[in-house]
Amino acid sequence: MEYLKIKPCKELEPYIHFFWELKGNPNGAQWERVYPDGCSGIIINLGNSCLTDNGSLYLEFGKTYAVGAMNSYKDSLIDTDTHLAGACLKPAAFANFYSYDPQNTLINDTVEFEKSNSFSIDKIFKKSFSYFDCFFLERIKSRNIPLQSVIRDIDLTNGQISIYELAQKNCTTVRQLERNFKKYIGLSPKKYTNIIRFQNALNAIEKTNQDRSLSDIAFECGYYDLSHLSNEIKRNTGLSLSSL
Repeated sequence: MEYLKIKPCKELEPYIHFFWELKGNPNGAQWERVYPDGCSGIIINLGNSCLTDNGSLYLEFGKTYAVGAMNSYKDSLIDTDTHLAGACLKPAAFANFYSYDPQNTLINDTVEFEKSNSFSIDKIFKKSFSYFDCFFLERIKSRNIPLQSVIRDIDLTNGQISIYELAQKNCTTVRQLERNFKKYIGLSPKKYTNIIRFQNALNAIEKTNQDRSLSDIAFECGYYDLSHLSNEIKRNTGLSLSSL
């Protein structure tokens, strides 16, 4: 399987993590798993129909889809003729490009876009990633990213911050935070902070060595104990801690 990521142009960096392209698995059909990261995305199918959303949806050739933030893992079947491309948007940045229903209606879901908001398959084949830059630059509706300071506080603490403290630091209420997170990200602030903490722990586990125990990682990442970390890993990946 060939997977390529590229950064957007500088003007789009506040809104988009990266553009990506995935080409088929030379060894035949294989399920690939994606873990929740708090981000939404836009995806186009450039190859044969691709089974996604844990087997519940076929991505059709030439069609563009909005992909909501996830609160659990998602499997897609990658075959030899699979060819996908898209954009990973930063949290809450969906509203900078599109007028759409509140993001909580998209949680764990993949929805076909209307033609006016879709990528041009011909232009992608001609210009590849430079087309994505042009596409999103033409569609910026607002330069203000909702919840930016709140998201920054969560990232700086690796998800180890209470919702009450977040509300206090950002001069708002817990209730208002709840409403805005569901509108712009789709997840509750509590669920989002848990995902960021999980991602930080996952990264630490992947980089760990024999001098650092999993119990130490659990404590450093804000979990009560190793059992608590193990349960979070299982919930977000479907895998046991020992199989990572």
